[in-house]
Parts: sequence; C-alpha cells; structure tokens
Amino acid sequence: MKKIVFAAMIALAPLSAQTVAIRNATILTVTKGTIKGDILIRDGKIAEVGEKVLIPGDAAIIDATGQYVIPGLIDCHSHIAVDGGVNEGSISDSSITNIKDVIDPEDIAIYRALAGGVTTAHILHGSANSVGGQTITLKMRWGKDAQGLIFEGAAPGLKFALGENPKRSGNPTGRTATGAAPAARYPATRMGVEDVIRESFTEAKAYQAEWSEYRAKVARGESPIPPRRDLRLDPLVEILEGTRMVHCHGYRADELLMMLHVSEDFGFKISVFVHGLEGYKIAKEIAARGAGVTTFSDWWAYKVEAMDAIPYNAAILQKAGVLVSLNSDDAELMRHLNIEAAKVMKYGGLSESEALAMVTINPAKQLRIDRRVGSIEAGKDADLAIYDKYPLSASAKTVKVLIDGTVYFDREKALSEAAAKQTERQRLIEKEKQNQQQNRQQPARRPSA
Repeated sequence: MKKIVFAAMIALAPLSAQTVAIRNATILTVTKGTIKGDILIRDGKIAEVGEKVLIPGDAAIIDATGQYVIPGLIDCHSHIAVDGGVNEGSISDSSITNIKDVIDPEDIAIYRALAGGVTTAHILHGSANSVGGQTITLKMRWGKDAQGLIFEGAAPGLKFALGENPKRSGNPTGRTATGAAPAARYPATRMGVEDVIRESFTEAKAYQAEWSEYRAKVARGESPIPPRRDLRLDPLVEILEGTRMVHCHGYRADELLMMLHVSEDFGFKISVFVHGLEGYKIAKEIAARGAGVTTFSDWWAYKVEAMDAIPYNAAILQKAGVLVSLNSDDAELMRHLNIEAAKVMKYGGLSESEALAMVTINPAKQLRIDRRVGSIEAGKDADLAIYDKYPLSASAKTVKVLIDGTVYFDREKALSEAAAKQTERQRLIEKEKQNQQQNRQQPARRPSA
C-alpha cells in the first residue's frame, strides 16, 4: 500500500512558479468583501488583490473566468496523518506525548482533504485522556515529508478532554494478551476527570515555581543545582505562561463551565472548546472568558452527550460574541467543509461572510495563524481554493488548490492522470493473464535423475 501511495505522490507532484496570477475570478476575500478581478502571487505570498492588477510578463497565468476563489479552508480539529494510533490511553495525563513525532505524510487523507479545498489542519491527540497529548498544525503539502507538512511558526497546543471519553477509557473491557482482565485506570467519573486536570496543574505550578527560583538565583550570580526536568509538566507550564494553547474536548454545558472555572483558578485561558455542543446554553459565559468554540454544523444524538445538541449552536454562540469555527473530526467530512459552512446560513441565518469565516479566518484566529492565512489579503500566504461554482453550493467542485503559491491540486490534471493510470493498470492485468496462460500451456519439466 505504501508503494502505491508513494507512486501517486510522484505523479501528482505540485506545480510551482515564482510569480503566479489568477485572472478574472470572483474573489471572496472573507475580510475585505467580494472582488471581481485578479490575484498576483510572488514567492508564495499574495502580492496584490484587486479589480485591475498589473500582471508581469513572466507570471504563470491561471484563468479563473467564471470561477470563485476563497481562502484555503482551515480545519481546527482533525486526526488525519497520524501513524500508529491517536490515543495513548494507558494513563490519565499523557501530556508527554506529541503528535508531531508520529505524522504519516503518506496518509491518503491528506490528498483527499486537499482536493476538498483544505490547506491547513490542526492535528490532535485523541480524547481518551483528561490531559492529552501535544498537537501540531500542518499544511496539506501533499508529496512533502513529515517535516515539510508542518506549518512553520504555528502556536503549539495541548489536548484536554472532559466527559464520557476519558472516564470510560479508564475502565476497559475484555481481556489482555495473557487472558487477564485489564486494570482499571483512574478516573472513572466526571468528578475524577476534573481532579486529574487540577492535580496536573497543581504539580505544574510547583514545578514552575522551582524553575523561577532557580533562574532568580542564577540572575543573582549564584550557582544553584537546576531542578529536575519533567517532560510531562513542561507543556503545562507553557500553558500557564501563555505560550501553548488549550484545546479542550467537551460536550455538556456543566463540564464546559467547570473547565472555565479551572482555568480561572490556575490563571490560564481556554483557547478553544472542541465540539461544545451544549455551548449555546452558556454562550454568554464562554464569551465573557474569551474562549473560542470549534463545533459541528449539525451532528446530534450520536452519543449520550450529544442528545441536547442543536444545529443552531454555532449561530447562537456567534451572536453571543464567541469566536466560532466548524471542524471535521472526520476524514470524510473534512472534504466538504465548505458545505458545512453553508449550513449555518440555514440554521441561524448567518451571512455569507460569517459562514465562510467559520472555515477560514475564525479557525485561523483560534490557531493564532491569522496573520498568515484565513483571508485573501496582500502579505498573507497564497493558500487559495478555486471552485467552478459558488463555493457554498453543494454542486461546487474544487478546480485548483494552491499552498504558498504552489498548485498542489489540479482537478483536470488529476483526472487525466487517473485515466492514464487505469489504462496502464488494465494493460498490466492483461499481460499477467497472458503470462499465466503461457505457463499453463508449457509442458511440465521432469526432474533430472
């Protein structure tokens, strides 16, 4: 399977040019309104956007007549491209683990997301742990190695989880390889989940104080012995110091409110509540504390915690002043985030710009990468998706997708290559059939005496 995927990577190698011009498009900038005109790209950055843009003679031209250009879609919560399992469920606090170390650049889901207009995705640890693993933000640069996928300079995050997932993960069923019943893992209740999080931050506070005291002594010219390094507590200290984001999985309003209280007690901020399906019940409280929510458009009743979910959640949160994005949490849904955005226009009456913002500039802000992506503005990365029709229409298809000014997906090229590969595949099958037939017709050799 790996060899097949690798062959596809070579065949679909991206096309790049120093200077690129997208001509005659309807440009939905998200932050600057809609423009009918051109986009000039230089060295991977948007150089100019306008109705009449002077195009250099050496520019590679993309004719987008009758087509639409939007910022590349951004998925704030995804689990694609992770090799060997997404959950380290053996312990309650797995902050020592790091998704960055297990990125699989050959995961075909990367290409499929790219083909759906996604250019950036935030990849997270699973939700089996009260305190989960470290996260990473990737660009869908299909064909690059794991290092080449990483969004340079994106803020790091840490996954937390509330509710059913962490409490039920602590009580596994079945038998181990030796036939013995697996040991239960604390916590087994919602109260226990809160306790694990509070205990971890209490330890992190003490650890932070030790290092602060050590650095103070060094500053005074003393030569103290440094504290013992704790890799589990390091990311929690970064949260306390504001350099690492908190992405917290949670469904029920009471648990989201609990986590807000925990953050206030320890002096850190919740960057994003993931799912937050009952967020509409405490929208004012979430907004008052400056937390964001990345949610589903219309998922409900698929598990006990989702019974009170409603499709108006995103709109209610948005109108209350919460920064809201729509995410996939699913490799298939990731391919049509533009349609997920369109649903908030139906469920809540949000505008076109507000809908598109939920899959572009809003997740960019939640991930602290909005200075580079999320809207079509001069100076930002040229991460763009070109559609053949209005992008909030269910019939719209991606025509081309650019990342850093490079065309990583070209529908016409992909379809022609697919046809050529099918022809070659059929030729090899026929050849193999002929070889097998010839082998059957040859008389069997007698063994030598």
